Amino acid sequence: MTDFSSVAISSRIRFARNVAGMGFMPSLNSSAQISYLTDSMTALLSASGDYTIMPLATMPLSRCRALLERHVISKELIENKDISLVATNEDESLIFMIFEEDHLREQCIQSGFSLLEAYHKLLPMDEKICSSFEIAFDEEFGFLTSSPSNLGNGMRASVMVFIPALEASGRVDELIKQAAEFNLTFRGLYGEGSAALGSIYQISNQGMFACTEEEIIDRVSDFFYSIFDEEMRLREQLFAENHDAICDEVYRALAILENSFLLEEKEMISLLSRVRFGHELGILNIKDVDMFMKLYYHGAAANLHEIRVFSREKEENKVRSEYIAKRVKNLVENGRRT
Repeated sequence: MTDFSSVAISSRIRFARNVAGMGFMPSLNSSAQISYLTDSMTALLSASGDYTIMPLATMPLSRCRALLERHVISKELIENKDISLVATNEDESLIFMIFEEDHLREQCIQSGFSLLEAYHKLLPMDEKICSSFEIAFDEEFGFLTSSPSNLGNGMRASVMVFIPALEASGRVDELIKQAAEFNLTFRGLYGEGSAALGSIYQISNQGMFACTEEEIIDRVSDFFYSIFDEEMRLREQLFAENHDAICDEVYRALAILENSFLLEEKEMISLLSRVRFGHELGILNIKDVDMFMKLYYHGAAANLHEIRVFSREKEENKVRSEYIAKRVKNLVENGRRT
């Protein structure tokens, strides 16, 4: 079986659901309806497993931003902070957002390329929600959602990919065009409207009103397979043609991460990705790739604030440099293997 982990970072399945008889977001303004769904979902989740339920109104904005950096919640949920909630299981692989763009957003995130696994893990809870509420549904249009692009089965399937060779070869713009031809989108690290950072992108379906859930997963999967094949071919080609230059870039990135006095967030992401590229090419070795990838958001501003206390004497970029340096030194074996 092919190992896709060198390209696929994570896979996500998301369902959008709305309760019939309630106003769609953002026009929902009935306190009685808001209380009904809040209380009902809290009871359902409490009875269904070990979920941590967090009303955003009780959380400082910095905590909300930390959850956003970890892809647990969305900007839309933060915008509705006065009424919205999020519930997660212990490892944050199952996430339920209440009062986001729709009344309910259910999602499952799994590491690597695992769309089917995420789908089957989320499906039982979606079935429980649909049997517990009268969900807005139309025989012609399917599940009714705030955005017409989610009509039909209300499902979004996405894969987060690491594609430094495709990016270095100038192929990203062409991939965006190809994705659009298959009703797919190609977005940056934080989804719609976000910039591309660290050679990390998200592939997901857009619309696909008439498709079944299985067809959407197949469409996204097929596009991922084509990207995976091209990325692996280009990595080999680029390394053969630019061996010394790539090794130099990787070791320079490692040296900065381990020794810098100040480190900005965007620079951190770029440097971490160069080191990860070096690992995939066999230039150096990351002992725990999953832990290494967590540094992308551990070093992001809001999460860093939760980990370390800042002061005027020790600003964010200095704290980040110290935190990242210590962990990179523990995670990366610096022996030259080429």
